[in-house]
Amino acid sequence: MTKRIVAVDLFCGVGGLTHGLLQSQIDVVAGFDIEEKCKYPYERNNTGAKFYLKDVAELSGEELKKLYPKGAIKLLAGCAPCQPFSKYSHGRDVKNDKKWPLLYEFSRLIREVEPELVTMENVPDVIKHEVYSDFVLELKNQGYSVWAKKVYCPDYGLPQVRKRHVLLASKIGDISLLAPTHESESYVSVQEAIGNLPRLNAGEQCQTDPLHRCASLSKVNLKRIRYSKPGGSWRDWPVELRAKCHQKESGNTYSGVYARMRWDQPSPTMTTQCFGYGNGRFGHPEQDRAISLREAAIFQSFPDNYQFLKDGEQLKLVDLGKMIGNAVPVKLGKVIGDSLSAHLKSH
Repeated sequence: MTKRIVAVDLFCGVGGLTHGLLQSQIDVVAGFDIEEKCKYPYERNNTGAKFYLKDVAELSGEELKKLYPKGAIKLLAGCAPCQPFSKYSHGRDVKNDKKWPLLYEFSRLIREVEPELVTMENVPDVIKHEVYSDFVLELKNQGYSVWAKKVYCPDYGLPQVRKRHVLLASKIGDISLLAPTHESESYVSVQEAIGNLPRLNAGEQCQTDPLHRCASLSKVNLKRIRYSKPGGSWRDWPVELRAKCHQKESGNTYSGVYARMRWDQPSPTMTTQCFGYGNGRFGHPEQDRAISLREAAIFQSFPDNYQFLKDGEQLKLVDLGKMIGNAVPVKLGKVIGDSLSAHLKSH
């Protein structure tokens, strides 16, 4: 019999990566995160995986080793918080960001656990930092074969133009991600992803789906979105509606905020603020509102039955936006899992 892969998911959040791995028939026994709000959705949707509220920096390899069944192929997976590596951090001092050393902690745990397989997902700009170079060098010094490249999510059927740096490492042999499944003419569009959802006005919630809820708009933003064109920008508005910052030369280049999506293309990258019309190109292509949390979850490829809240629990846009926007897209997690399973079979 082929040995089974068993995973532990560090920085697991609500379980996007874990759920994708489970879909690819990889067992996940545990997830670690410091966000207590993630515990319910993580355990509710990922049978067999236990959530541990613990800082990865306080974890030991011995603790993790005890979670793996005897004889299993050990997979240690994780997406260290990406804020220090993001292009949105450029221009501010991130040297003292407490998230910065977490990739070193991930590397330490790999050294202590000695898993046969490792995967990491992060923003593309992570490769520009010394901590990443050290991470890869440490893997190679430990005898891992390493594959690491930027992945464009629409190439794998996600309806979102998310770009992520994916790393796979193996002590079993050469490893790589599976080949893309889609080309530009077959990318999944916003229309295909959310075109069938019930209509909403700004600030409304669908009666049959609590997650299909969108933020309210101020009077001025309601006027602005009515002038906004799919794929356009605030430059489509009358001058009197433009924000003062955009009328200055320094703000003239920020065209990707207060904008609508296009029906015929994948959505922009989901962020923790994706429910806000002014935070990016998060306006609905047709309706005068920002996208709903349900629509954001669909763009992140969460199944419709993925439960983020307990029955009766009050929904907060900020909390749910953070959970959904921070997640590894489920479908990308499955591509990673399928690649690891194929790798094991080929060796």
